[in-house]
Amino acid sequence: MKQLLLFAHVIISLLTLSSFNSQKRETYSLTVEVNGLQNSKGVVQFALYNKDGTIPDEDYKKCWKILKEKIQNGTSKVTFSNLPLGKYAVNILHDENENGEIDKGFILPIEGVGFSNYQSIGLTNRLNFSKASFELNSDKKIAVKVIYM
Repeated sequence: MKQLLLFAHVIISLLTLSSFNSQKRETYSLTVEVNGLQNSKGVVQFALYNKDGTIPDEDYKKCWKILKEKIQNGTSKVTFSNLPLGKYAVNILHDENENGEIDKGFILPIEGVGFSNYQSIGLTNRLNFSKASFELNSDKKIAVKVIYM
């Protein structure tokens, strides 16, 4: 009888511990790198999005998080930490004058921009969250191509 009670106690303890573990929320890190920057002026602004309908976002009012990093040898890199499981998209801006805005000439940006999953931007390749997004379900490293118009 004592052994049966001890066995029941062990089983209940294991079930209780496993239920706490399943409630624990996992988080991940996302490292984003951009290469091929045309100069080392300013910073690269990395904007992270986590909702459909948030891209395009010229004023960066719909992004979830923004990080800025210096440029070294035509490259810049940041890591977003403690991100919950989900869908994300990244927008980068080579912010040469560090004003946090996409500076434009007549219509087109005069600073480099880029989006996750995009190699080019144009009338036939319009921006949206669905195309730019990816699943984050483990620590991940991505490269975003900078595009100068």
